[in-house]
Amino acid sequence: MAATLYPLIYVAFASVSDPSLFVRHSGLLLYPQGFTIEAYKLVLNNPMIYISYLNTLLYVVAGTVLNLAMTILGAYALSRKDLYWKNAITLVIVFTMFFSGGLIPLYFTVMDLGLLNNRLALLLPVAINTMNLIIMRTSFLSIPVDLEESATIDGANDFTILQRVILPLSGPIIAVMILYYGVAHWNSWFNAMIFLRDRELYPLQLILREILLSNSTDTMMTDVSSVNKTPVGETIKYATIIVATIPILFVYPFLQRYFVKGVMIGALKG
Repeated sequence: MAATLYPLIYVAFASVSDPSLFVRHSGLLLYPQGFTIEAYKLVLNNPMIYISYLNTLLYVVAGTVLNLAMTILGAYALSRKDLYWKNAITLVIVFTMFFSGGLIPLYFTVMDLGLLNNRLALLLPVAINTMNLIIMRTSFLSIPVDLEESATIDGANDFTILQRVILPLSGPIIAVMILYYGVAHWNSWFNAMIFLRDRELYPLQLILREILLSNSTDTMMTDVSSVNKTPVGETIKYATIIVATIPILFVYPFLQRYFVKGVMIGALKG
């Protein structure tokens, strides 16, 4: 517990510490070194933070909706006992979990589709996650077949069965998929770095990466003296981490109660 909690505490305390006191501190950080919110003011005054925040929210919402739609349809099809070559199709899908074409074929595929420097480049190539598809398929298989047979006798087709029978009984596993896909989109930065050139399309995590790895905090410190730029830059990094993490920390508790139950449902039947 302490090993998990302390890094969060450290980042939170560092983000509100006085920069000059913080850079001189060594060892455990058990309380803020002084107190100032100057780092947050500088972060929130950076227009790229707001632009990337909106981009990330768009990618999370649109991506998660697309992921859910494709995963639900794929899992439903694979859970049908009368699907031709079902085992072969499942095997081919599972094969992609262990072997992929690699980055270069993916890049050429995205380029040939005309998606370079396009928001869709962050959505379409990751429309379905194989592991999530298998989990949802397994969950659908655990639903009693008698319910589907009753609906079929009443004249329901596959779409009606999916909408009226399967989905109402799959709330926990859908919540788990929302959590999995939503967090994945929120934390995603690699595809954006590869496929996007326009900074106006960058997600928040790519801006955060630039700040942490490229040390690109100078644009936030136009009014800071050159002597103080290094210590202030350190606290800006931690403040940016907090700003980028808070939404997930707020959303997760609302979905967490479904998490264990949904995963267990998905593991009942192979």
